[in-house]
Amino acid sequence: MKRGLVLFFGLILLLGFSPAVHAADPIEIALLYPLTGPLADPGSRAKAACDVAAEIINGSYDLPGIPYSKTQGIPNKGGAKIVRKYYDTQGSPEVGKAETERILQEGKAKLIIGAYQSSVTKPTSFVAERQKFPYLCAESSSAALTERGLKYFFRIAPTDYHDTVMFFQFLNDMKKEGKKVSKIAMVYEKTEFGFHANEEVKKAVAKSNGAYQIVADIPYEFKATDVNAEVLKVKAAQPDVVLHATQFSEMMLFAKAYESLGVKVPANLSFCGGYQNPVFAKELGKTVENYMGSCTFAEDFIAKKAQLKVLNDMFKAKVKSNLDGVAMEALTSVFVAADAFNRAKDLSPDAVRDALATTELQIATLPGKGVKFDESGQNIWIDSTMSQVVGGDYKVVWPAEWATAKTVWPMKP
Repeated sequence: MKRGLVLFFGLILLLGFSPAVHAADPIEIALLYPLTGPLADPGSRAKAACDVAAEIINGSYDLPGIPYSKTQGIPNKGGAKIVRKYYDTQGSPEVGKAETERILQEGKAKLIIGAYQSSVTKPTSFVAERQKFPYLCAESSSAALTERGLKYFFRIAPTDYHDTVMFFQFLNDMKKEGKKVSKIAMVYEKTEFGFHANEEVKKAVAKSNGAYQIVADIPYEFKATDVNAEVLKVKAAQPDVVLHATQFSEMMLFAKAYESLGVKVPANLSFCGGYQNPVFAKELGKTVENYMGSCTFAEDFIAKKAQLKVLNDMFKAKVKSNLDGVAMEALTSVFVAADAFNRAKDLSPDAVRDALATTELQIATLPGKGVKFDESGQNIWIDSTMSQVVGGDYKVVWPAEWATAKTVWPMKP
């Protein structure tokens, strides 16, 4: 009987048949984002961006400059598909830590991506580091995050240090054009993001040999519901420039308060955060005309790179607005994860971590060459630009090689 079965299966093989080949097991990514609470809007935008990236990686698209867009999965892992599981931080460091611990206990994810806010990324990445588990940060900007000596933490976005350098190079150029630029008001939330941005600005002012002075240092409570007192402090200081380290909901409040209280500042510049969200310009219209801020993606880029229109259209179908810098950083993080999975010798935490550490991914989603991490885990291939709300759209105005519009200064007549 056994001899007969052997002959039977041997005949099947000779005739060209073979047992069914099972598809490779999917590779799960855990994503930590604020999906409820005051930062649900940017969290939901990040989620939509990550979903777009996974759809592209798992499918087949003709997108030059976008790696893994034609591979229908992870090629070196048998075409394995990317699956996402989202964990809601609610914008809370404590909840974020608990969710990170849950991810590690479940033991299914091969990588964590998160967590939008620096104040949440900091403790959640510590939890992952203790367990020697790879953590990829898309957006959080506090430079301190990559100054902790962590081995399993990697970040794609520019830091507050990089944005501060850019701001002061920009302001120096404005001085050369004859603009009055010396007095700065610093407005920042009382979080890791805000405190660190404020520290970087203070350092830059100290190095300016008196060219700049901080005339108002204005912290405020995260999740504030009234910022009139802070805006009146800005008004009293009469700065040439106000710098904001402010998230979306509070940035909406500040813009409305500047308008209602008649505060006119020649320039209003923002670190990454609320200003970047296209909803900010869409909902407030002329109120925020000519506001400026750091930018790793603007609608201008779509005209420069045709493949970005496909990404933007897919994203817009989900959230009804265009990609912004934060969303594009989230989208890019999934491609970085796919590249690490593809190159890793296996999908163990150490192997994925080692693959991330040797990343050199050229990708057309962000200004700069792409993603390459230094020994601290910071992306050294990304650039940052300055955008301005012009006619309701975000236009890159600096530096010259990226600019599609001229800077409007002062921002209001």
